[in-house]
Amino acid sequence: MSDKIQAVRGMHDILPDQTPLWRKVEAILVDCLENYGYREIRLPIVEKTELFKRSIGEVTDIVEKEMYTFEDRNGESLTLRPEGTAGCVRACLEHGLLHNQVQRLWYQGPMFRHERPQKGRYRQFYQVGVEAYGMPGPDIDAELILLNWRWWKRLGILDKLELQLNSLGTIEERQQYRGELVAYFSTYEEVLDEDSRRRLHTNPLRILDSKNPEMQSLIAGAPSLLDYLGEASRAHFQTLTSFLDDMGIAYTLNSRLVRGLDYYCLTVFEWVTSELGAQGTVCAGGRYDGLVSQLNGKPTPAVGFALGLERLIALLEDSPLATAQIPHCYMIRVGATAERQGLLLAEQLRDELPGLRLTVHCGGGSFKSQFKKADKSGARYALILGEDEAAQKQVGFKPLREEGEQQTVSWEQLVEIIRRQIFH
Repeated sequence: MSDKIQAVRGMHDILPDQTPLWRKVEAILVDCLENYGYREIRLPIVEKTELFKRSIGEVTDIVEKEMYTFEDRNGESLTLRPEGTAGCVRACLEHGLLHNQVQRLWYQGPMFRHERPQKGRYRQFYQVGVEAYGMPGPDIDAELILLNWRWWKRLGILDKLELQLNSLGTIEERQQYRGELVAYFSTYEEVLDEDSRRRLHTNPLRILDSKNPEMQSLIAGAPSLLDYLGEASRAHFQTLTSFLDDMGIAYTLNSRLVRGLDYYCLTVFEWVTSELGAQGTVCAGGRYDGLVSQLNGKPTPAVGFALGLERLIALLEDSPLATAQIPHCYMIRVGATAERQGLLLAEQLRDELPGLRLTVHCGGGSFKSQFKKADKSGARYALILGEDEAAQKQVGFKPLREEGEQQTVSWEQLVEIIRRQIFH
């Protein structure tokens, strides 16, 4: 017998016991996005590889090591999207959404990176991404952070997350800083770890993001990018922090905070937690004013973020939102007439009570076996339909989770009883 086929390593199933929490969380996220005036855009999972090389940067870890890239039957190089911003910009340019317009957009779905799988890091993972175009000021940066804050408040996890802020300045300021950083780390090249030596002359800012404990004292002594910011960059950042101060949003300035993608500038931020081990970043983003022109569009200010849904869900596993979704009622049908009439009754109940979660037993079986399944389902009430009840348009109504005798009622009475017991 051949070995059974299992999921691809790092690509996980989200099982029926888990999906109710996912749906509740996603509904809260979307509700807040609509409150702030953001509109949904749905993007392809596969894009041309060149899009990511030009936007993310060819010397980033993502492009060098992590992308799922393949040739299609026409010999064109395609890539499963490793992140959503590049595809969103591509779509906006392709469909003329940025021509003299301001856009507030969001999307969600799977992303793909060939990383070493571990808790909180998967090769197929789910993100909600939010992008805002055409607004150059720090007020839109603040709005996105306030949106995040409202998410955490609605989800009941404000106390589990810390906001960290930094500014990467302009490209010119960052280039000057880059030279100073290379000079500093070159002095200690013999003690750099393998990743840092590789990044030293390609993407040295990522050395600051190293999680290697042995590198932390060396990183702490590195020059700070904040010392290389010009007047305009400083003013942008100071105005942002003033907005947050006015709103009472707590934050920590982290001069070592960088992003792994080349297109970021000015504001960068992360919401981090200490409850998920090494994978502590739950939501991250910042400004990327140069990306639209980098992809042959007109220069357009832009800012956005991505939220990792797996990490957010992990923070909510013990919350009230994680309660299982169980049926309100479980219908037992015994006999040929009851089976036919039960389907009719079930549809009438769903018409009259749109919020009702009703499971109808299918597949036959004795009353005893069906009753066991009704109890196991967790339903609050059993609806019992035998041949006699079906003939008289009646049904047995039995509490399963509370005290109370079974009663036999008409179909019309049943609607009112369920409404009173479940939707009062």
